[in-house]
Amino acid sequence: MQSARQCTAPLSRLALATRAAFTALADPTRADMVAALGETTGTLVLPALRDRMLRDRDGRRILRERPLVSTASVDLARLRALPTSTFGGAYVRFLDSQHVTPDSRENIKYIDDPELAYVMLRYRQVHDFWHALLDMPVTVEAEIAVKWFEFVQTGLPVAMLSALVGPLRLTAAERERLFGHFVPWAVQSASNCKFLMAVMYEDLFEQDLEQVRRDLGFLPPPPEVIASADAAREELLRQQQHQQEQQPQGAPSRPGDPSSAAA
Repeated sequence: MQSARQCTAPLSRLALATRAAFTALADPTRADMVAALGETTGTLVLPALRDRMLRDRDGRRILRERPLVSTASVDLARLRALPTSTFGGAYVRFLDSQHVTPDSRENIKYIDDPELAYVMLRYRQVHDFWHALLDMPVTVEAEIAVKWFEFVQTGLPVAMLSALVGPLRLTAAERERLFGHFVPWAVQSASNCKFLMAVMYEDLFEQDLEQVRRDLGFLPPPPEVIASADAAREELLRQQQHQQEQQPQGAPSRPGDPSSAAA
């Protein structure tokens, strides 16, 4: 994990947080600024997350072993060989559908305490696990729903900022669907789940996906959310097929945009 030795003085941290907030609001694809915003505001909440992990047996194990979710530690080829009905199979297929890898997440730069820095990194790295368990594609609506889910689970300010600012990019009809169906379900599901920062997901890859969801407390999405998510996946597939048809034979595939950097 990258050492945190940048802008840690209070005034520097405040200046960085302000610059990161304005930049991230103007351009949500700036993963570096979204990550910086998450780190500079997360120090208010990270100690409580760490303490909650310490009260859980698996949480203590995670803090002790500090597993990393990366291509060096997760055998993606093995996961691709698993049935789609397993958690690991669903997770790797989500990654492949978005043309991302576990290495797509930003390193920690602005948190001095090594243990708190790891908690922030773990939050970042389990983001795609939560996507797979929620069965959410990467659309603005779905990503906002995931951010509401994350805020209820973690209380991290950057998740709430993303949840509040994201809807500004939607049409009136999309906002109505978001707050009428996506957000209520995401909040209820997050409230029903166990504390997910204390879950060793790496031990669950070969388990049945639906059983993992039940064990952790995930609630199935309502029909309106399922229909919207399915339509988004079909549109993504059409776009990918169109891109492949437009590329010269033998040219490398153009990767898609990753989901927003789980701050």
